[in-house]
Amino acid sequence: MAEKFYRLGCDIGGTFTDFVLLNDQTGEIRINKCLTTPKDPSDAVEQGIRELEINNRGFLEVLEEVIHGTTLVINSIIERKGAKTGLITTKGFRDVLEIGRGIRYAPYDIFAEFPKPLIPRRFRFEVNERIRSDGTVLKPLDPKEARQVVRALLDMGVESIAVCLINSFENPTHELMLKEIIEKEAPKISISISYRVLPQIKEYERTSTTATNAYVKPLTGRYLSKLAGRLESIGFKGKLFIMLSSGGVTSVETAAEFPVRIIESGPTAAVIAGQYYGKLFNISEMFCFDMGGTTAKSCLIQKGVAGVVPTFEVGRVQRFMKGSGLTIQVPVVDLMEIGAGGGSIAKVSRMGTLQVGPESSGADPGPICYARGGADPCVTDADLLLGYLDESYFLGGEMKLDKEAARRGVEEKVAKPLGVSFIQAVWGIHDLINETMAAAAKTHIAEKGGNPKIVTIVAFGGAGPVHAYGLAKKLGAPRLLVPPNAGVGSALGFFTAPRAFDLLRSHKVSLGDADFNEIEKIFKELEAEAAKILKKEASEKDIRFERSLDMRFVGQGAETNVPISERNMTKVKKEEIRRLFDGVYEKLYGRTYPDSEVEFINFKVRASLPERLLQLPKLEKKGQSLDKAIKGQRKAYSPIARDFISYTVYDRYKLSPTVKFRGPAIIEERESTLIVGEDASVSTDDLGFLWIDL
Repeated sequence: MAEKFYRLGCDIGGTFTDFVLLNDQTGEIRINKCLTTPKDPSDAVEQGIRELEINNRGFLEVLEEVIHGTTLVINSIIERKGAKTGLITTKGFRDVLEIGRGIRYAPYDIFAEFPKPLIPRRFRFEVNERIRSDGTVLKPLDPKEARQVVRALLDMGVESIAVCLINSFENPTHELMLKEIIEKEAPKISISISYRVLPQIKEYERTSTTATNAYVKPLTGRYLSKLAGRLESIGFKGKLFIMLSSGGVTSVETAAEFPVRIIESGPTAAVIAGQYYGKLFNISEMFCFDMGGTTAKSCLIQKGVAGVVPTFEVGRVQRFMKGSGLTIQVPVVDLMEIGAGGGSIAKVSRMGTLQVGPESSGADPGPICYARGGADPCVTDADLLLGYLDESYFLGGEMKLDKEAARRGVEEKVAKPLGVSFIQAVWGIHDLINETMAAAAKTHIAEKGGNPKIVTIVAFGGAGPVHAYGLAKKLGAPRLLVPPNAGVGSALGFFTAPRAFDLLRSHKVSLGDADFNEIEKIFKELEAEAAKILKKEASEKDIRFERSLDMRFVGQGAETNVPISERNMTKVKKEEIRRLFDGVYEKLYGRTYPDSEVEFINFKVRASLPERLLQLPKLEKKGQSLDKAIKGQRKAYSPIARDFISYTVYDRYKLSPTVKFRGPAIIEERESTLIVGEDASVSTDDLGFLWIDL
């Protein structure tokens, strides 16, 4: 059997599907990009792989694995295209999805809208059962009643059922009984029980997460099995892996079982790549900025680590208002959406001012300049008209852009209605999107206790390098880093992500009353479950476990996460745990309360396999002069001169290591373009990274 040494990363974005083919023996990287096919994303995957085959004949035979990230799950939630789903819950809790936490995200707005639950009320049924908070049964589940409820839902034509009973995280007996009944009544139906999806305290978060999992499970299952089938049909015999929102990678079976964990699978990968580069160059404060065709995401990496948060929101009614979306309680890399992408539409707002986004033209029809039927001017149209993009070299010349149509669109829909000059209109679009992103980025950095004046901004995505210089100026950041193949940064990040899975279990008990033998048993059960998930990919001795505790003062509403290094809880003293908690609490809030009692809420385990590091190939020392890399001059807009000036255009592929030059410069590669103003200088290193000092 031939040795397999290729790995393929495939990231489906809102506008483009990106491919990165890595040769593990040589470190050589091949890239491809094609338009996303929203009706069936696997069409673009097959098309992209077939295009890669033209220049890399026979690579499919020696392809070890495909790592895949997709926006399919999040899009199906936002567009409400999931399955017809039913919910079975405890009597009295039918309306938990609507009531939520009972918090108004905009307390003074009487017209504030809330997201509609994914499961309408008529598909939510109750069973008369009750389990106490300590796990003892107060009212047993009546199997006859349970069967009637299940049949009623099946008669209504549901494709998927979510089961979420009160306190089932302490005792799942009734949920498991319901699962058995559903499997007997309808063997083919999709089931999600909260004990498997999220055995955690807080019924709203648990119900919302389980309902979301059930809502997207049939669609995700169909898509993943279709994708696996298509890959097989074109000759792929390796393993298919899926990127998790938490920054790990998992098997296709696990992703199909818990699709709620892959909601942010695409954007996460760019952050994991950023984290890898941060360690590579020993940069402690790094701001990842990933701007694609549809959205821009960011993340602050501190001390070389991207934070993971236990909860996030999807499908917000008010895009930047916390509390206006559906709550999902799964570990996710601490990403912040900071505005829009290249396809964001520019228009005149109801107030008569310029507005850019949040609506996007996506891949179909796309910006006007794509000449695919788009009629609304977008950010990409403005970037083209400002001279930042070359209409003949977009995607390496594969896609010709229509500059004249873009010009007409901006004049008719923005400049004339606003009564401003053409230049003011196009620069306004570009500058406004940078301003929106900078405002959100400053908030995000401040919330994490960071300082924008010391961060290194690392830019990814097709539109990231075009806007990174403008963003850095607005943040006051001193330095910018643009990795090789920045336009496909997410797909490249897949190779640096660990095989990992996070599990947790709630068990509320005060530190004084805790039985550490019982706690050790919970940890062991979680580790066994995680090992079962990862065992398909490696032997058990390779699996590394990290444990942590969610703790709080008795009576508090929010928990503090405390990592623990001890592998056996029975050997730990209670004073030691208290000391760890006080240390973390004090670091976060400046003080602690030694006389107040603390309690355990959640027990968490992260299981991971050894990372396979990405060996980046060094640039050949070409020894050629900088002039060889110059493609020519191009007139482009300078905000400093407030006019079009001559920029030098460089071919990124011809830049030798350790060259230095000053702006104004435009550095082009096939998937993205970097803009550098006249007040900045550029240098390259041995690996082909571009360092821009402002």
